[in-house]
Amino acid sequence: MQPMVLVVEDEDDIAELLRFGLQRAGFAVSWVKNLTDARASVKKSLPDLILLDWMLPDGEGVQWLTQLRGDERSKMLPIIMLTARAQEADKLKGLEGGADDYLTKPFSPKELIARINNVLRRSAPQHVAQVITIGQSVLNDDDHTLAKMDGSMHETLGNTEFKLLKFLVTHPNKCYSRAQLLDYVWGDHVYIEERTVDVHVLRLRKILQKFDLENALETVRGVGYRWAV
Repeated sequence: MQPMVLVVEDEDDIAELLRFGLQRAGFAVSWVKNLTDARASVKKSLPDLILLDWMLPDGEGVQWLTQLRGDERSKMLPIIMLTARAQEADKLKGLEGGADDYLTKPFSPKELIARINNVLRRSAPQHVAQVITIGQSVLNDDDHTLAKMDGSMHETLGNTEFKLLKFLVTHPNKCYSRAQLLDYVWGDHVYIEERTVDVHVLRLRKILQKFDLENALETVRGVGYRWAV
């Protein structure tokens, strides 16, 4: 599944440049021109990252940024301010308001993609291609495989099991409820029963047994699941 970037930008030429560059880099893109439409879009479903202009026809993006950070549902949402305001005081206001990064116009498309990947690497590593070491095994983004380092075992994971394992491994020692896992792994715009998580955890455990990793995936009774290291 492609990471979804919500572009909040009222200038058509800049928005089209962003859309082209993001899609070429492997992102899905949704574009709105004002805060009213941006709020409606986020209310409907959370994107994986927001590119937010400062000055918009119906208000300042930085004020909405503060509101997003004050909302439990969106407080961890990766947000990059993209604006013509280059003064240090403006940059500080944006960063102190909760922006994960701040890029001034005109900007390099390559730098923007690099900054987006950097923010996602910190905030949502399940969307960044990587090879993750798990004990004596490695989890590989490119082909969704879990393999022992000595080459003795190799398993291709289903898409959901892969995303679930990657999320838990990159967020160790923290317990997540089934509802949280549905939001973070499936996406909060997907409406399925919480027990679906249990089904995929069971499938994942069967795979992990082959790699002597099943004990790392812990069930916290009455709460949810965690990856213990």
